[in-house]
Amino acid sequence: MRRIKNLFKHELIRGSSMYLVASIINSSIPFLLLPILTRYLTPTEYGEVAMFLVWTSLIAALCGLSVHGAANRKYFDYKDEPKKLAEYIFMCFVILVVSSSLMLLVVLLLAPYLSLTLGISTYWLILGVPVAALGFIKTLRLGQWQVTKQPGKYGIFQISQSLVNLGLSLLFVVTLYMGATGRILGLVISAILFAIIALILLVRDGLIKVTWQPSMARDALHFGVPLIPHIIGIFLLNTVDRAVITATLGLDQAGIYMVAIQLSLAAAIILDAVNKTFVPWLFERLKRDSHQEKIVIVKVTYAYYGLLAVGVLFGFLWADNVLLLIVGPDYAPAAALIGWVILAKGFHGGYLMVTNYLFYAKRTGVLSTVTIVSGLLNVCLLFVFINYAGLIGVAWAYCISKFIQWILTWVVANRVVRMPWLTFLTTQK
Repeated sequence: MRRIKNLFKHELIRGSSMYLVASIINSSIPFLLLPILTRYLTPTEYGEVAMFLVWTSLIAALCGLSVHGAANRKYFDYKDEPKKLAEYIFMCFVILVVSSSLMLLVVLLLAPYLSLTLGISTYWLILGVPVAALGFIKTLRLGQWQVTKQPGKYGIFQISQSLVNLGLSLLFVVTLYMGATGRILGLVISAILFAIIALILLVRDGLIKVTWQPSMARDALHFGVPLIPHIIGIFLLNTVDRAVITATLGLDQAGIYMVAIQLSLAAAIILDAVNKTFVPWLFERLKRDSHQEKIVIVKVTYAYYGLLAVGVLFGFLWADNVLLLIVGPDYAPAAALIGWVILAKGFHGGYLMVTNYLFYAKRTGVLSTVTIVSGLLNVCLLFVFINYAGLIGVAWAYCISKFIQWILTWVVANRVVRMPWLTFLTTQK
């Protein structure tokens, strides 16, 4: 009993619990909106909202060039020099302003062509750029809470934005009957409001100091720019399958596949919560470069892999029944997919535990290469397996690609940061 109490007092367990609760609440809000929005928006209007979200997520990779991750990593270098950290974060803001301005110029020039291709209005295309830029500010604020182990503030901020987004969307769509415009306005206004709040909190906490340090900007760009192909690879891994299913098997099959993917999001929420807590715990110990602490890290990692294996086993044995209970007989074919999709999530959980070493070593270019290779492999396997096995072939392709991504990342991470993965048992006293 005492061991159990001590386990729940451990910083990894406490932090994961806070992130988990916040993630569950935050992720449940879109599901609460779904049955409402589908009754007030036509399929065309709902598609416009979806494409706006896809568009903003795509260009978010270019607005700020992913240097918010560099600010998170730099905390551990400047932990005892808050002035330098504040100067570094300010230079990240300079990069955000410059990159977003250039992105806006490109969108203005290409807006007519993009509008025809994506099926959304020029107005929303242009507005998507500042919305993505504002998201960078929020992500930067959340990242600094994460590395300083403040999951409570992290969760309150996330949940508050989602609740405001929910309230505004209900007001504009349900009360004022503004259709897709109302839903997008809810997203935009909540993004503006919480970006302002995030900026105020960064200033209040002394995390922004106006300066001009080109060397810091170069360091941040060296970290962030190589991540752009990584983000493209993520799209190839996690998004392209739905387009291939629709083109090859039909929209109804894509809907069945999406049901399995959405149910597996419960696993993704847990994996993300654990990783958010694991990162600062890991970075602190890597910074001390103690062999004994590296042994502890390896033990924790292997124990976590054991838990992932149990979760995957549950997915194959019982998740299909859970899915049928939730979605009913119309989506029964998704039951054959859910075990494979959860297996892919298990591989993703393994990947998250080793990719952090590349972030710590600031070798994000290597990470991008691995993700692009895995994403391209997924595309190739998709076209092979979908013709051979249909919908379940898509799940197989996803599993294989995620497994390859995990193993490749593990191999290159160990070359960058040597860990006693195979020798930890024999090196103990």
